[in-house]
Amino acid sequence: MDEPVHRNSGVISIPVDGVRPTSPITTVDAAVAEARRSVHASPRFVLTFSTGETRTVFGTGLIGRKPLPQPGESFDQLVQIADRTRSVSKTHLEFGEHEGMLWIVDRFSGNGTIVRRPDDGALRCEPGRRYLVPRGSRVELAEQSFTVE
Repeated sequence: MDEPVHRNSGVISIPVDGVRPTSPITTVDAAVAEARRSVHASPRFVLTFSTGETRTVFGTGLIGRKPLPQPGESFDQLVQIADRTRSVSKTHLEFGEHEGMLWIVDRFSGNGTIVRRPDDGALRCEPGRRYLVPRGSRVELAEQSFTVE
């Protein structure tokens, strides 16, 4: 009698007893909730304006007399400040967070933006360029300003 021929099928069996998925399966609702938590878990900055207003900001945003995003843009916050002199542009600057520090970008405002860091002199911001603003700094928006805490 001929011996049966054993062939390697290429199938490997792995016992499933005790094996757990590496990460839990998340539903769409859980993913949305996590995204909201991550936005709110980002660093917060308190902006104290020369007008007496105080705003706590996080994520991304725009600051101005009447800030308005361009078509296709999306921001977490729009910060409107009172400026009777109208020296602050409608959408004066953009802000965000990078590695725990606030950054700003002058949005081609009419009167410009100046950053005064605690350990440095005044720095006039070039429109469209991002600048880091450490806590304790003062940001001047034409005739108005705010400090970052």
